[in-house]
Amino acid sequence: MAVKTADARLEERWRDILAVHARTMCEIDRALHPHGLGASDFEVLDILATESPAQGDQCRVQNLVGRVHLTQSALSRLIGRLEKDGLVERSVCAEDRRGVWVALTPKGRALHAEVLPLQRAVLERMLTGQERQGSLQDD
Repeated sequence: MAVKTADARLEERWRDILAVHARTMCEIDRALHPHGLGASDFEVLDILATESPAQGDQCRVQNLVGRVHLTQSALSRLIGRLEKDGLVERSVCAEDRRGVWVALTPKGRALHAEVLPLQRAVLERMLTGQERQGSLQDD
């Protein structure tokens, strides 16, 4: 019986994590929608801004695959939309023709800087409250 209770608590915590993730992604989508971005769009811009901080720095698309919660195919389509909007640019890796580089454009850097406080405010609101609630449930 104790195993079932422990399993039930573990399952409940997992479902709580999924619920927080879903609510947070929806809130980020809402906050960024007026700027033409969704949560996944922002994640790619944010990773690129972090991984390639200087103008002209590039990141291999393959390095993004494990960092965003998208399939490689979905990530390629998302990068294509960001490129069409002038936020990123792609180029083929000279050393490995199968590899693709992606870099933020000046427009992409400016938009990232503009919406970064909005995304961080949503994270603060959603996750800080959740941490307090989670720690109360654990007591």
